[in-house]
Amino acid sequence: MPAPRSKPLLAWEPLPFLVLVGLLLLTGVIRPEGPPSVFWPYLVVIGLAVAWLIVSLVRGLRRTNPDRWGDLSTIEGLDLLDAPRRDREVRSVVPVDEANRHQPAIELARLYGGAEQHAVLVPRASRWLKRRYRIGVQLVGGDRPRHAGFLGRVAEDRWVDLLDGLRERGTYVRVPAIIVGASRPYGIDLDLSGLEGVDA
Repeated sequence: MPAPRSKPLLAWEPLPFLVLVGLLLLTGVIRPEGPPSVFWPYLVVIGLAVAWLIVSLVRGLRRTNPDRWGDLSTIEGLDLLDAPRRDREVRSVVPVDEANRHQPAIELARLYGGAEQHAVLVPRASRWLKRRYRIGVQLVGGDRPRHAGFLGRVAEDRWVDLLDGLRERGTYVRVPAIIVGASRPYGIDLDLSGLEGVDA
């Protein structure tokens, strides 16, 4: 079964805010002195929108691992499947997308775990205000996981169904990672050659 490429609209985090703001804008048109058959149902709809917003905020505070953004708080208790580097004459690596946004986290991961470490690939990760699912990259060298960016689109298109199928079973894949550079801006290269031998 193909992995979903984006969040359902009702699961998109900003939607309750947008609905409530849209309803509140209508208060300039729907007034208390207007027809009761319009005003009171309108108040009920606003109340339901406020309740939906509160439920979504409370649900967002629940601790899960990975969380709804695809960030890991720990690797303890996770079912990890190692995909070690395969021997080849030509080494193939994939750069991590949006590493420029996560330089402090990458620097800490390098400080505690060294330039060569592992990364866990987390399907169905996302960014705030974005509906599109990505495959998050979490560096796991050192004292705790750190979000370092996302798998590039070409690699994501190739591996998303495999990784999402494993995620459905509660399994996440760990691959070799190299932090490139001696100072900022750091880059990250992932060796995904081991994924070729992984079965969903």
